[in-house]
Amino acid sequence: MITISEAANHKIKEVIAAEETPNLFLRLGVKGGGCSGLSYSMGFDDVEQDNDLTFETDGLKVVVDKESALVLNGVEIDFKDTGMGGGFTIHNPNAIATCGCGSSFRTAKTQEADAQKCDDEPAQV
Repeated sequence: MITISEAANHKIKEVIAAEETPNLFLRLGVKGGGCSGLSYSMGFDDVEQDNDLTFETDGLKVVVDKESALVLNGVEIDFKDTGMGGGFTIHNPNAIATCGCGSSFRTAKTQEADAQKCDDEPAQV
């Protein structure tokens, strides 16, 4: 199960409402890469795939591919608004290591050989 805070839910709905594409939903995923081996993907889509799992939380449709769902189970997504902007934060209880810049992570099942050199840029999700 993925938990999305009220602040994150509100911000995501705000972004979706500003788009002119009907039926947009939040798509979450995990891809290989980064200095710890895996990185998050978070974006918007309007087409579901055969291997997608779908759920709704507080009126927000969320889609995750089945492979990513295994790694994202238990994840908490929040939105922090600061004086200099804001951004989404992801807390993943499955992560046993995270990159110093916060853009990638490793689970017990991730191979260290999958890791790449970190570019030391701050994470933007």
